[in-house]
Amino acid sequence: MKQNVSAPKRFCFSIGLLSVSIIAFELVLMQILSIVQWYHFAYMVISVALLGFGAAGTFLSVFRKRLLDKAEILIPLLMILCGIAMAAVIRTAQAPYFRFDCYLLFSDASQMWQLVFTYLLFFFPFFLGALAIGLIFLKFVNEIGKLYFANLAGSGAGGVAALGLIWFFLPQEIPAIISVVPVVSGIMVLSRKSMGLVFAFVSISLILIIYSIMNPPRLAVSEFKALSRALNLTDAEIDFEKNSPHGLMQIVSSSALRYAPGLSLTYREDLPAVKGVFENGDWLGPVISWKSGDKAFVMDYTTGALPYAINKRARVLVLNAGTGTDLLQAISQGATSITGVEPNSAVLSLMKNELSHMTDSMFDHPSVSVRNIESRTFLAMDTSTYDLITLPIVGHFGGTSGLYALQEQYLFTRNAFRKMWLRLSEEGVISVTCWMDYPVRKPLRILSTIVEMLEEQGIQNPVDFIGAVRSWGTITFILKKTPLSNTEAELVRGFCNRMSFDPAILRGLNQEDWARFNKLEDDNFFTYIDELLSSGRKKLYSEYDFNIEPATDNRPYFSQFYKWQSLPNLAKHFGNHAIPFFEMGYLIVVLTFFQILIVAGVLIILPLFFIGWEGGHILRTVFYFSGIGIGYMFVEIVLI
Repeated sequence: MKQNVSAPKRFCFSIGLLSVSIIAFELVLMQILSIVQWYHFAYMVISVALLGFGAAGTFLSVFRKRLLDKAEILIPLLMILCGIAMAAVIRTAQAPYFRFDCYLLFSDASQMWQLVFTYLLFFFPFFLGALAIGLIFLKFVNEIGKLYFANLAGSGAGGVAALGLIWFFLPQEIPAIISVVPVVSGIMVLSRKSMGLVFAFVSISLILIIYSIMNPPRLAVSEFKALSRALNLTDAEIDFEKNSPHGLMQIVSSSALRYAPGLSLTYREDLPAVKGVFENGDWLGPVISWKSGDKAFVMDYTTGALPYAINKRARVLVLNAGTGTDLLQAISQGATSITGVEPNSAVLSLMKNELSHMTDSMFDHPSVSVRNIESRTFLAMDTSTYDLITLPIVGHFGGTSGLYALQEQYLFTRNAFRKMWLRLSEEGVISVTCWMDYPVRKPLRILSTIVEMLEEQGIQNPVDFIGAVRSWGTITFILKKTPLSNTEAELVRGFCNRMSFDPAILRGLNQEDWARFNKLEDDNFFTYIDELLSSGRKKLYSEYDFNIEPATDNRPYFSQFYKWQSLPNLAKHFGNHAIPFFEMGYLIVVLTFFQILIVAGVLIILPLFFIGWEGGHILRTVFYFSGIGIGYMFVEIVLI
């Protein structure tokens, strides 16, 4: 029967709105999982979305005739069910019986099933929405150009819509708001024949959506995330929340919250309580109370004060300035021109508005100028020279479990250090502080990056240009544009003696000076340093159990240290149960890939055997479409 000419118009608008909601929901789901777990699950969300569309295509292939016969009822019904699923899945996934924690995946077998359940739960909104879209395509195949245009236009608009919602609503509030759109899409294509049957589902969806908007689900953040640990402190509470595309910003206050990484053992004053700023549940930085004219600043008693101990620093560049701790230190040390670079506009907004009273409007200080731009972009554009360039602290107290193994960190590549080197004045230095970890990895990679960058500049004796001092928990490296003078070397030693720090790298350093004040769990650390400073460092790269070669712009994974061939040796020394926690982020993605592969085989490939394969070449067909999917994932992940 010939379709009514006006029908495709209604369906074009409907399919466009449905596409808006699907993409917006996908992006918000990625942020929610980044908050309650970690950023790795962006991969999972995109995979689940594609899986939903793939399974819908297979379902249409298997039951095409039956679905088309009932299309008039099914299309609006599927859209409305898609809205119901969007409103319900977050609350269901956060229920205690279903919630998984990726930290427990390798120690509690039940978590694996909870993860699979989470896949399937998030699968349904995409499957239902894709089924409605596919059914419209089949029903109005002669209008496929218009419909496909509406689908693509709606998908693009969905990305913009998600960004807009993220600025104005908290993440847990957004899915219910988005779920209104599929319901409206379904109502738009209701026919008189289907109205009676579908009306009940419309009523259920509206009740659920209104309830979800009025009572958004509580996001249960992993107990192992920094935010959860901070909220366990005495009288800890969240003072303020602000959402943005950069992430959910939360300010936590507690009388027990302190910040002074690697603080000198000679510090005798009371440590001031600080507020903590968290982004998606991860530690972003402290807000240390400070007033203009304060003579003492707690950070001057940390290893990070090393560059100021050997010379005055008039022009200072602070990259990824965050909450401004390094800016405050530069002000307290008398710097006259301080440039802070911070890509996260939400952080800058917090520091200039809600938190400005704590730091005496430090971001508006006469000597401070702040640029809201990526640090690498700034380095590529800037032509100024600086007496000091500081980088954000690397790592966390006690080390990490490798959750950031797949996070791109372009500020810590060999290429980035070369850019910084070119921006130094004649007496300028680059300073980077790193938490000590065990087994030691990050400090060694920082050093290897510095040494290889110097080698690229034709410098054959790197120890003349590098200084490093170590406390009980941190190590600070400085890289000088010209060789450290004898006077500066003595100033480093004097700084260490005053603060009870130990020099780790310094020209003319004696072995007995390595650990006078702060003992190490593994004294081989100093041997590794010597090897990295020598021309034979390639041997250490080959023999060390972890990959400590410099990260590059082509491989910007500074926190990725796994060497698969070293797994037997690591298991021998640390036990099989400890292995996953060295590089958990990497293993989670691998695990997610294999689970998605199995689920895809069951939901997409297996059902096709019931209808048979036309033309043979099964493997070629599978590999062809698998290749398209993998390529799509590479492009989408990079762009996101």
